Amino acid sequence: MTTVEERGAVDVLSLDDVREILDRQTEVLEMVAGAAPLTHVLGRILVSLERLMPGARCSVLLLDRDRGTLHHGAAPSLDGPYVAAIDGLRIGEGQGSCGTAAALDEPIVAVDVRTDPRWTAFRHLADAAGLRSCWSTPIEGRDGRPVGTFAVYHPHPHRPGGREQLLVDRFTHLASVAIGHSGLIGDLVESEERFRRSFDANSLGMAILGPDRTVTTGNPALTALAGGADAVLGRPVTDLLTPVGGSLGALLDALDPDAAAPVVAEALLHRRGRPDVEVEVTVSRLPGRDGTPARWVVNVLDLTERRAAERHQRARLEAETARRTAERLSHGKSELLAALGHEARTPLQAIVGFAELLGTMDLDEGRRREALAHIDAAAGHVLDLLGEVLDLSRLEAGALPIALEPVPLREVVDEVLGLLSATAARREVELLSLLGDDVVLADRRRLRQVLLNLVGNSIRYGSTDGVVRVRGRSSDARAVAFSVDDDGPGIAPEVLPRVFAPFVTSAPGGDASSTPGAPGDAGGVGLGLGLAHGLVVAMGGTLEVGATGPDGTSMLVHLPRAGGR
Repeated sequence: MTTVEERGAVDVLSLDDVREILDRQTEVLEMVAGAAPLTHVLGRILVSLERLMPGARCSVLLLDRDRGTLHHGAAPSLDGPYVAAIDGLRIGEGQGSCGTAAALDEPIVAVDVRTDPRWTAFRHLADAAGLRSCWSTPIEGRDGRPVGTFAVYHPHPHRPGGREQLLVDRFTHLASVAIGHSGLIGDLVESEERFRRSFDANSLGMAILGPDRTVTTGNPALTALAGGADAVLGRPVTDLLTPVGGSLGALLDALDPDAAAPVVAEALLHRRGRPDVEVEVTVSRLPGRDGTPARWVVNVLDLTERRAAERHQRARLEAETARRTAERLSHGKSELLAALGHEARTPLQAIVGFAELLGTMDLDEGRRREALAHIDAAAGHVLDLLGEVLDLSRLEAGALPIALEPVPLREVVDEVLGLLSATAARREVELLSLLGDDVVLADRRRLRQVLLNLVGNSIRYGSTDGVVRVRGRSSDARAVAFSVDDDGPGIAPEVLPRVFAPFVTSAPGGDASSTPGAPGDAGGVGLGLGLAHGLVVAMGGTLEVGATGPDGTSMLVHLPRAGGR
């Protein structure tokens, strides 16, 4: 609009004008620096301009960009009704000088509002206020877009000269500075208010530490948790919080001065007059103006509810585990009783039957002896069965007496092979002992019991007309290794992982010492291998399936060597 700047201020402004502009500029900048209200600053600018332009009345309207409307900023000399009438003016062409200037972002001069078409809708307002001309200049914001308008009114038709244009340019710039600074102050105040509200209303305990690491500010959540403001404010944070397994001072020292990431640790909050409470502490630096870590922000999360939830969840898990264990044990007990009942019923029926035969029939001596032999064998089987159950129960309770002594291994193996020779002969199985002179540290009676189970299984489930071998394996100075090998069809894969578990059965009604899962296995109470395993472990050794498959099974035993190192 103007080329006054290009012509030079010296041509149009007097020395008094320049002096007045500098004085007013200084005054306004001091008000801006002192964070004076924007309306006061704008009023001072307009009063100063009106003094330099006698007869003029000035105003500033502020633009609401979101709504596209102008609102009262300052108008120290305009009539109140006129100011109120144009407050909220929508910008656009034909909306008077100010509405049009803000919409087009260019100065608008209405020399006579009574004839200017842009004033048609506002002419009566101007007449009532005694206004005939209006010159409006957009006020640019920091982004170069209008933030308001600067208007100069006269009571008669008027066209601005070069001096007036230059004065308005200067004072419009001052108004722009004041509005921009007010926006910054507003943003800062809004930011501080948001921080204050988030700090005070936060359910998380928060504290700000001074350079000496004492608490300078604490929010209500922290003071309530610690037992009052006097328990927090002015107190060294190292007295207030103790991280688990360290010190808070070390935690603060560990903060990387160049990293924005906070440090998190669990700690104890020491409360005044009350027990300590477990908390989670998050510490971050609060840089100063020069970037130095002048302060720290500490967030404190009360872990009481989290710990209670964890305990509750743990208790529920333990209760659920106990319930499942009880159900499993109850099921196992039922299976055991069923298997024992079935296993004992056959010999007991034999005892009853032969007893009735002896009582009701007059048998010759030979048949009487035969019946008594059957009764004795059946009773022995029941006693063995009950003995194994009792031994296993003692093993599980850790109450089975074990008397360890040096025992020549081959001597016990030969004894067992002799005891089982008749059984092997009935299946035409050859028994071989391939052992050296190793002496183990074992309970002789229990070692015999183990070998009777292992060799007996091998005879029972090995091939007819086959071979069962007890052979020495690779041993060392501390342990003696040997295996019991058969040439049977092997152990079923699905049973192998639990082959030593007590009471493992493949089907009810089998033999008590059967190998679970072996093809052709008729089932049983599954005590044999479980008992053998428990006895070997009780003697300080190990029992495992060395190998199994279509070519046979090898049960591998390790026992401590007598005098071993």
